[in-house]
Amino acid sequence: MSTNGMESWAVDLKDVGAIYPFQGSEVAMVIIGLVFWIGWHVLQTRQENAEIEADMAADRTGDETRKAIDRH
Repeated sequence: MSTNGMESWAVDLKDVGAIYPFQGSEVAMVIIGLVFWIGWHVLQTRQENAEIEADMAADRTGDETRKAIDRH
């Protein structure tokens, strides 16, 4: 099975060029990867901030925190 059209490896590879699949799409893949990576961090930060805000809003007076500290 050949993904690059080569039938034999017994050739001078400098005459062949790129020998892997999807050659020429490296820049697009890097850009897509960076966008995904940065987007994931933005979404993760928003979710964590919302969770922290919910925890803070649930115990504005600090009574629950004091009870937890007293128990331990």
